[in-house]
Order: sequence, then C-alpha cells, then structure tokens
Amino acid sequence: MGARFEALDELFDDTLTLPIGGREYVIPSPTAEDGLRVQRITTLAARLQAGGEAVDTTLLDDEEEIDLFQLCLGPVYDELLAEVDWTQLRHVGLTAMFWIVSGVETAEKYWRSKGDPSLLAPNRETRRAQKKSGSATASKTRSRGSTSGTSGRRATASGRKGGTT
Repeated sequence: MGARFEALDELFDDTLTLPIGGREYVIPSPTAEDGLRVQRITTLAARLQAGGEAVDTTLLDDEEEIDLFQLCLGPVYDELLAEVDWTQLRHVGLTAMFWIVSGVETAEKYWRSKGDPSLLAPNRETRRAQKKSGSATASKTRSRGSTSGTSGRRATASGRKGGTT
C-alpha cells in the first residue's frame, strides 16, 4: 500500500491577512491560472527584491501594473481601491505578489520593510561577517603537496624501499 497524505486543503491556509487602518483585509489565494501568470510576470522583480534591490515597476506599464495588482489581490482589489491611497495599495499589492511568488516569509519581510530595499538587504556588519567566515574557511584549507618529485627513496619492483638488502 502506498503512502497516504493529509488532504491538501487541510494543510494550507490559502489566505493572506493584512491589517490596514485598524481593519484586516483577507486576500484569497489566486486561481492556479492567475498564480502562474503572476509567477511569470514577477520572476525578475522577485529576484531583484530578494537581492535587496528596489522593485523596478517601470518594467510594467501602468495598465500592466494594475492588472498585476488585480491578479494578486483578487476580489479585495476593488475594496482596497476605494478605501486606501496609492502608496498603501501598491504596498499591499506587492506584498501579495511576494506571497504568491515566494511564500509568506518573503511577503512578511517585504511588508515589514515598508518597501525599503535597504531594510531587506543584509546590513554592512552581516555582509562583513559573511565575507570573513568565507575567507577564514578558505585559509584553513591545506594546500595540496607537490607531486613533481619524491624526497624519499624509491620503491623497488618488489615493493620494498630501495637500498641494500
């Protein structure tokens, strides 16, 4: 008998809840088709953001950017459009995009960063520590010995070291 797993719909909470102005907006997971569209559209932006660079929304024209937010926010888009300003809508839309593309941890990092890429990138101290640990590891690696010659006596055909018997 094969392995039996829990029902997939019981494993996932397919919503993202974002608090704005004392209210919680619950964004549902997109359809599979819409999720794949978001994935295709945002692959480059997600890579830039993960690397600590600003999301370059100039990659999309205004209409494409609105379409992306509509895909990411689903039925909550119209509600947000009527109740929040552009900065908040954009932040919510991009947070939802990161949730769809990279998961809840990436979305939460983006949300907390307020969209500031410098808050996502490792700070200078962390980068220096990473460099030091990388170079320290390399310096402890022993260099390979020379194989260009031998310093001892050669073995004879019988396998014993040369010399008198």
